Amino acid sequence: MSRSARLAEIVAEHRGREGPLLPILHAVQAEFGCVDVEAEAGIAAALNLSRAEVHGVASFYHDFLATPDPRPEVQLCRAEACQARGCEALVGAAQEAAGDRVRLKTVYCLGLCSAGPAVRIGDAVYARLDEATLVGLIEAA
Repeated sequence: MSRSARLAEIVAEHRGREGPLLPILHAVQAEFGCVDVEAEAGIAAALNLSRAEVHGVASFYHDFLATPDPRPEVQLCRAEACQARGCEALVGAAQEAAGDRVRLKTVYCLGLCSAGPAVRIGDAVYARLDEATLVGLIEAA
């Protein structure tokens, strides 16, 4: 199936929803690894929006990439609750373990405020991390 046909399928799956743009952007990001200019134009045409409107939403949210990044992503919570539980002391070791191979991304709440420091890798969330456990998770990503 061509990319444009798959994009049309994704739009059709969500078109009937109230506020379909964000679900479409998430589905496109998951399917293609990015929301590029071509995808923005196709979504805009299908939803009768300007490309600027679609680009404005896609560029506002940090989850949407303009170009694919094949590296695994590790999301490190650095919200106040995780800071209070020591996440800032782990940042240096996390950055060193990630290097250029892993995309280390700061997020501001994974919903485990009482069990931080926390990270998300894919769909899995890990809490009560110490430096050794965090480094191990990053190296295994």
